[in-house]
Amino acid sequence: MSSALVWFRRDLRVHDHAALYHALRSAARVHCVFVFDTCILDALHDRRDRRVEFIHAAVGELHCALDEVSRAAGGSGAGLIIRHGPADTLIPALARELGVDRVLTNRDYEPSAIARDRAVAERLAAEGIGYADFKDEVIFDRDEILTQAGQPFSVFTPYRNAWLRKLDSFYLQAYPVHNYAAALATLPSGERLPELEELGFETTNLRELRLPLGMSGGRTLFADFCARIDRYRDARDFPALKGVSYLAPHLRFGTVSVRELAAYAWHRGGAGAETWLSELIWRDFYQMILWHHPRVVDAAFRPEYDRIRWDDAPGLFAAWCEGQTGYPIVDAAMRQLNQTGYMHNRLRMVVASFLTKDLGIDWRRGERYFAAKLLDFDLAANNGGWQWAASTGCDAQPYFRIFNPVTQSEKFDPQGRFIRRYLPELERVPDKFIHAPWKMGGIDQSAARVRIGVDYPAPVVDHAAARERTLARFAVVKG
Repeated sequence: MSSALVWFRRDLRVHDHAALYHALRSAARVHCVFVFDTCILDALHDRRDRRVEFIHAAVGELHCALDEVSRAAGGSGAGLIIRHGPADTLIPALARELGVDRVLTNRDYEPSAIARDRAVAERLAAEGIGYADFKDEVIFDRDEILTQAGQPFSVFTPYRNAWLRKLDSFYLQAYPVHNYAAALATLPSGERLPELEELGFETTNLRELRLPLGMSGGRTLFADFCARIDRYRDARDFPALKGVSYLAPHLRFGTVSVRELAAYAWHRGGAGAETWLSELIWRDFYQMILWHHPRVVDAAFRPEYDRIRWDDAPGLFAAWCEGQTGYPIVDAAMRQLNQTGYMHNRLRMVVASFLTKDLGIDWRRGERYFAAKLLDFDLAANNGGWQWAASTGCDAQPYFRIFNPVTQSEKFDPQGRFIRRYLPELERVPDKFIHAPWKMGGIDQSAARVRIGVDYPAPVVDHAAARERTLARFAVVKG
């Protein structure tokens, strides 16, 4: 090829980048583009969406990094062409304008993205321009891990075992982009990064939250986690502790390389690293499920569970969304989500179980709420997690295992440190009541300066009674 165009999407880094590497190896001149896709952005209801600001910062850093690696390799400088509009028409138009021979990108497994990419490929083909995509977001994709019968797995543990058996250093090798960066094309004149306001969005509290952004932020977080990865297995379930990696949004938008992370965990070994590697395998598993079974976007993985009659309870759903259910661990988790765009993984399971099995509300409503709020929202993982909690998915939590929000709170936030951080109205509640403050009598409530039912809600449901309703709800389907 004489020239190529690399289309960046959820892979906002310049190092260990599959599509960029293949373009640089095969073309004398390589252009790079990112599209703020209005087909995606126009569907966002909140003009202060943290994800857009996260992407905006990452795109800005990527733009500068492309110039740096080009010059370091002896090139004349480069950068990122940035467009704003529908990607499915802008990419073919730009490819035609630049006169490239081929467009290269990294693979996306979401049904809407697959349809978009198919449309782009067809339009390019009509212009005589090639199109190729590459595996970059996961270690194994599509049909690379199958059962002995040649079928996709539907249970995680045998999938993980097969994944680990197949893994070797070949699959974890980084793509040496920098060795070939001299082929990066100079940036057309007039190209610049538009301000958030020009995209129709506003700044958020993202920087106040002090989340490191872009490729440099991903490196900072990864280095910090490497120093404590050995404690990961023991600390990861406690939201008041610094136990997890906090790399999820960086994985989501590709400011870090999953190959680099998996290679580090695989080579390091030990309980902490092995447990974390399993979490990376879960990402592959859910992407595989979504690719093989795109119907799960709107339907239960196990079709019989689409017959479940969920409750229509708008008041209870609003209480859940706002963190006003009367169950402190649920409310603290939901307020964390609303205030920061983040929720600890253990708490995602707790609040999902509470919505579906205590409140009896359709898992799809909770999934959509998470999709609107989570900074690290990923369709495959979000859908898989919600269907797991609701007992409708592959390898799901059995329907009769129902999280008790009080015992979960007692086990994973024993001193109520996390609860008090997000529920300041309970700050003075003693430890013995912090998980179930409605058990306080009048004297204790006065001493804690909180009136249950006034300053903080009484429980919106009784857990024991709700549990029985859930068992009956599922029994109808199972019967």
